[in-house]
Amino acid sequence: MQNLLTVGLAQIAPVWLKREQTLAKLNAYVEQAAAQGCHLVVFGEALVPGYPFWVELTDGARFNSQLQKEIFAEYSAQAVQPEVGHLDHLCATAKRHSIAIYLGCVERAVDRGGHSLYCSLVYIDPSGQIASVHRKLMPTYEERLVWAVGDGNGLRTHPLRAFRVGGLNCWENWMPLSRTALYAQGEDLHVAVWPGSVRNTTDITRFIALESRSFAISVSGLMRAEDIDAGSAWRDAVIAAAKEPLANGGSCIAGPDGQWIIPPAGPQEQLLVATLDHARVRQERQNFDPAGHYSRPDVTRLHVNRQRQNIADFSG
Repeated sequence: MQNLLTVGLAQIAPVWLKREQTLAKLNAYVEQAAAQGCHLVVFGEALVPGYPFWVELTDGARFNSQLQKEIFAEYSAQAVQPEVGHLDHLCATAKRHSIAIYLGCVERAVDRGGHSLYCSLVYIDPSGQIASVHRKLMPTYEERLVWAVGDGNGLRTHPLRAFRVGGLNCWENWMPLSRTALYAQGEDLHVAVWPGSVRNTTDITRFIALESRSFAISVSGLMRAEDIDAGSAWRDAVIAAAKEPLANGGSCIAGPDGQWIIPPAGPQEQLLVATLDHARVRQERQNFDPAGHYSRPDVTRLHVNRQRQNIADFSG
């Protein structure tokens, strides 16, 4: 039965800008997914401690703004640092249940000085080990005011039962060469994580499934005004300016033929579960395999730099 993989799509809202409370909520959903027989559970983009929705609602592009500095400092304090153990409890839960996890988080990167933030996609394998941390290659639009530019170190796929699973953050999924880097490593289950927007997931999920002849999963977060704690002036301003909802879900799964297995979900917190059969991948690869018999490496090839980028190299 290694051909079968049961996946859980955890479409939830964070406890916004509160790392430990959000991680506790995630852990409860991992437990729930394990109880339903899932081998993999996926959470949305930047879910821990939350997506920076304030930027476009608080004049976030104003240079040298004291308000933006204060918000960034608060956000930074709640970001994830795997090296100091923030994900240890989640890893232990993964190990106890032999379940893999894809988690979108905001990473405060120790190896880049410890203060810049990256939109990262963390893969925890069924043994509870962090197998990869993919930093988003190019933050989108106003995200660039908050998140730094990532690198290719996390462009990796991982074995999971009969499958090879890989993933990208949000609009990275529109980047053909980034997708190709994963296809070239045998990816046949593609994970796309989003802050939450059905307008994004409806088209691209089926497109990636058809292009790669793989299963394609999109997992979105949720964000509503009631998910923002009042009590500070800038939070009250975000609540007042928010158009309901800030993130409306759209989590879904498409099969290797592009047909819906789970169509885009509405704006409710829920765990969506489906069992995928690897035989469906092999069937669809008969007439098209983008990294195999339908590729022409003698004509076009992709070079991928997976070195983790840093400002200095030390020796001696």
